[in-house]
Amino acid sequence: MREKELRLALVCYGGVSLAVYMHGITKELWKLLRASEAFASGQAVSGDSEPVWAALLQALPLRLRVVTDIIAGASAGGINGILLGHAIVGGHDMEALRDLWLAKADIDVMLDPDARPASRLSRIYAEPFAWWAAKASNTLAAIDSEVRAEVTMKLSRFVRSRWFAPPFSGDGLTLLLDEAIAAMRATGPPLLPATQSLDLFVTVTDYHGMGQRLMLHSPTAITETEHRRIISFSVPPGKGRVLGERPALVFAARATASFPGAFPPAGIGEIDRMLAARGEPWPGRAAFVAASLSGDRPVEELRLIDGSVLNNAPFGPAIATLRHRPAHRSVDRRFVYIDPSPGVHGLVPGGDRPEPGFFTTILRALADIPREQPIRDNLEAIAAVSQRIRRLRGVVEGMTPAVDAAIARAVGGGFFLLPLSAPRLARARSRIQSVAAKEAGFAYAAYAHLKLRVVIDEAAALLAQAAGMDALHEQDMRQALRGHAEAVGAMDVAAVTAKEGPSSAYVGLMRALDLGFRVRRLRFVIRRVTQLAEAADSGEAPDAADAMKARLHLALAPFLRLRRGDEVLAPVAAQLRAGDIAGAVEALKRWMDLSALDAAADRAVLDVSGGKPSRGLRQAVIRAWLGFPFYDIALLPLMQDDGFESFDEIKVDRISPEDATALKSGGTRATLKGWQMNAFGAFFSRAWRENDYLWGRLHAAERLVDIVVSAVDGEMPVAITKMKRQLFAAILASEREHLTLIHPLIDELEGYNRAPTSS
Repeated sequence: MREKELRLALVCYGGVSLAVYMHGITKELWKLLRASEAFASGQAVSGDSEPVWAALLQALPLRLRVVTDIIAGASAGGINGILLGHAIVGGHDMEALRDLWLAKADIDVMLDPDARPASRLSRIYAEPFAWWAAKASNTLAAIDSEVRAEVTMKLSRFVRSRWFAPPFSGDGLTLLLDEAIAAMRATGPPLLPATQSLDLFVTVTDYHGMGQRLMLHSPTAITETEHRRIISFSVPPGKGRVLGERPALVFAARATASFPGAFPPAGIGEIDRMLAARGEPWPGRAAFVAASLSGDRPVEELRLIDGSVLNNAPFGPAIATLRHRPAHRSVDRRFVYIDPSPGVHGLVPGGDRPEPGFFTTILRALADIPREQPIRDNLEAIAAVSQRIRRLRGVVEGMTPAVDAAIARAVGGGFFLLPLSAPRLARARSRIQSVAAKEAGFAYAAYAHLKLRVVIDEAAALLAQAAGMDALHEQDMRQALRGHAEAVGAMDVAAVTAKEGPSSAYVGLMRALDLGFRVRRLRFVIRRVTQLAEAADSGEAPDAADAMKARLHLALAPFLRLRRGDEVLAPVAAQLRAGDIAGAVEALKRWMDLSALDAAADRAVLDVSGGKPSRGLRQAVIRAWLGFPFYDIALLPLMQDDGFESFDEIKVDRISPEDATALKSGGTRATLKGWQMNAFGAFFSRAWRENDYLWGRLHAAERLVDIVVSAVDGEMPVAITKMKRQLFAAILASEREHLTLIHPLIDELEGYNRAPTSS
């Protein structure tokens, strides 16, 4: 059966108390991932909705594996993103989080002890404000009398709490987040294949800001204050992985959700105090500070506020990391973003258009409008990437016959009739590179100059990293390397097509420093194996193709390690400190030792071309390996070194109350409670939190079915509406015992779910 991977990049918006709704969504996604992992490994599936998800995957006309490998979040979405990422990477259980959210995400729990009113008579004059706020938000009319009394009481207590200082406790939120992560016990396998990585990004806002040097023509450099920060966690491929140390995860969650005015700005001192009180160490504190919190001032003075202030929809870092996502099989790449309240603060359909008032204008200008800006720029960026990928595919398909013919001309028609060896393959590879340069004509000069600049930029970044240089000095390093290339004659790209081309300075520099070409070539071959093995008439065994790709990924790994510059380049740094650019370049060449890695890659290609794959697939792998210079000449200018890992188009899906109408239409206002009171509503009532959490699971189930099914080409052999109803039934039945305050809603929804339908 054909295999495919539905790869999700999740973007979670902010939403204050709608964090509870988003927890319901991320929990249901976690259950889908659990079912997918069990189905892929042939293990038994347990849980409430997991068996239904497994049945859906079983009914599909292909083997679909669902993976979440990128998560980006802001504020409440950042907290949920961290918890989901922790569960995915370590196989941690999310079930315990339900009771924590329902019991602890409450005004009475989160109020700072020093902010609580001293008595019933404290600030009694503030009582009318509480009633006015409840009436203005239609709160009292929306709930029954028992909850109305609870909300009114808590609203009164909140309004009479400490004024002109944040009413909620930063240390208290830190302890709650630590308790939540600690409650997630490792109960199953990781929900991420060992061959794949996971990247998590949460946005924060640096209250004081940090100086950023920007390069201009005149003056040469300026310094501006940057308030946007991103705290990131990256989990590389392998086994035994963790998302991050618990104190680091807690601090990131605390900082991203530090809502201005409600919580004090976050500082690392809160984590230090918590750990000191328990006598617990933080071994990775220095590394975390260096990676995420370095700046102009001591980290103890750093103050971070809510990530939604400047970046409520963090698509940017998620898009940027796509280029590092190689495909092991056919991939359907999706960006899935969670927007719990789209347009809820805007004009109600059919409503009036009141004139902006004094206070409402200030509030909207400072808080609501900046957070609600549409994501058009992000969608256009994603569409541009997809357009380039479609263009790339068309070029490759159109070039393949001509490239195969060129290979035959270069190495002779009997090349594949004789036994292949690594030296013979290396000689053929060198010969074909020369032929490609000559046959490209005028196009080769543009390609060669572009590649030379890409190589110089990458080498400059490695050298700057070795010397600990900033961005401005890295630019100086680029200029120095260009001068070095000019001095040794490497800028003379025309020499490549001359008789002595293989021994030219340009070719020598590319052989010694061109990491990008090696990475692009291996990923191109891996992708070619996937395409050929999954062709309808290939007849290839999936396990044979997977073994080929695994061997090629092993050959790719050392190139990627060099590209990241993970190791300390002590000899290179020594040469740079002495001001010897030529010596530093020679030290960099010795450190890379690309000739040895090229020989190992040749052996890997020969290894994968033997064994179980058909003769046609083996020859196709060799042709892709040898013919890559032809493709690279055409494709590098198109992709601008985006890399061939970006071979899959990107589609965008949304999960929000507006999109899930199977059980109830009307969107956020009709289903959720937390959007009220300027999105603080769910903090005032457990019943409201139960409502929003339940709708989160139900909406996620409905939309995730749509997303899974849309990954299948052709007619679906399963009744989609029936599958959604089974998921709804499983969720409602399992949550009834936990959600004790909303049984009438559960009864109502179960009635809707059992009603006849024509769809």
